[in-house]
Amino acid sequence: MHPCCQGMLAAAPLVATIMKDFSHASFPPEVISVMEVALDAAVASLPEPVHSGHVQALAEAILRGAHSGERDPAVLQRLALMELQITRR
Repeated sequence: MHPCCQGMLAAAPLVATIMKDFSHASFPPEVISVMEVALDAAVASLPEPVHSGHVQALAEAILRGAHSGERDPAVLQRLALMELQITRR
């Protein structure tokens, strides 16, 4: 896991913020692994410095994609990066 992701995922308040729209969502361990791979890859592709807001936006997009049924980490990564690009303008 990318060091930035480890720190972000370890921060309980941030996870609570990210999960506010997914309070009733449940993911099996294999889907969580797919989401971690997608988030690590997405964060690793960003230019430095990577801001916590970027990681949060990526994580939220990946959660939405996984919640809607997407299971391919490359697709989740692309969706998150495209959404980040659109929303950061």
